Amino acid sequence: MTAQELPIVIVGAGIGGLTAALAMAQRGIRVTVLEQARELREVGAGLQISPNGTRVLWSLGLERALRAVAVEPQAKEIRLWSSGETWPLFDLGASAVADYGFPYLMFHRGDLQMALAAAVREAGLHILRLGAEVVDVVDGDGCAEVLLASGERVSARAVVGADGVHSRVRARLFGVAKPVFTGCIAWRGTVPAERLPAHMRRPVGVNWVGPGRHVVTYPLRRGELVNFVGVVEREGWETESWTERGSHDDCAADFAGWHADVHALIDNIDEHYRWALMSRAPITRWSAGRIVLLGDAAHPTLPFMAQGAVMAIEDAIVLARAFHRFGSDHAAAIGVYETARVERANRCVSLAARNRDIFHSDRLLDREDARRYVATQWSEDKVRERYHWLFSYDAVGGALGPPET
Repeated sequence: MTAQELPIVIVGAGIGGLTAALAMAQRGIRVTVLEQARELREVGAGLQISPNGTRVLWSLGLERALRAVAVEPQAKEIRLWSSGETWPLFDLGASAVADYGFPYLMFHRGDLQMALAAAVREAGLHILRLGAEVVDVVDGDGCAEVLLASGERVSARAVVGADGVHSRVRARLFGVAKPVFTGCIAWRGTVPAERLPAHMRRPVGVNWVGPGRHVVTYPLRRGELVNFVGVVEREGWETESWTERGSHDDCAADFAGWHADVHALIDNIDEHYRWALMSRAPITRWSAGRIVLLGDAAHPTLPFMAQGAVMAIEDAIVLARAFHRFGSDHAAAIGVYETARVERANRCVSLAARNRDIFHSDRLLDREDARRYVATQWSEDKVRERYHWLFSYDAVGGALGPPET
């Protein structure tokens, strides 16, 4: 089998890996996804997919399936930690479609992953392999090779590392990244909406802001669940795991003095999870030879821009377009992909880190000063300055270097 006849092998069946597989399969590219889990399960919680992401998903034919499980919010609000005072924002709801042509949607991560996996399976019976743990990747002269824990070797014309923040592919290329604790931990959980009062079941995303911490809430799964993420500046917990359980009492204590609506959410979460937020310095090179990174493996980001999954989705479609355009010339395809993606994704990483300071300002302590602060930091002009460059991006039809033929 020639190198051109070999599949592109994607390591990881997360949001980015599955999107890349579907985009490649729809372009006639032979592709195999290797996922170490023996079954895909509904891990994680909420995801926000802004218009730059739904543009990609709609282009892949997923609109009907995803609308069936998503929430399209009517609005977004800022609320003050102590009083609950509320200010409207301008980046969601009808304005998203009017401004960018595509909706801003909210998902349970598992619902989005399952929809992508179903579409990938429909695209080809043998694209997705579960229980395939990758332990090494090697770049060769004529092809790349992936070594599985079973001892099997899988040849590929290129390998895409889409294996997340703890990427083995990234470690193989560039060594193990040394994360730095940000001084923040995050709490997460979901609440059955029926347990909450009516005003908390509205299809609205809410950012609660306060000194040293903030909370983000929004509806999931057709409004049946409400997602809770609470970020706290605190030392003494540096476990970077989405499945580490905490306690109700510890979570409530971290938000002592906050508005009753915040505690209504905390009190109704069945399982409280917490994880340490770690930062990693952005890298400007995502590839070596036939091996290239995508999503969190390339640019892990803090969850303060709601763009982690969206950046992986953008990466996926751009990489698929590049491989389709350049055919057997893997070097050209990967080069164009990096040129299109590195600066944009790393800008998002930097701005997400900066957002923590905006959300956690000490100016939010005093109610009157908080009003002035919110009026400046979340004015329509300021919000547009932060997000227009993100939401207006066209990963589906935008140029890849010189004009495409």
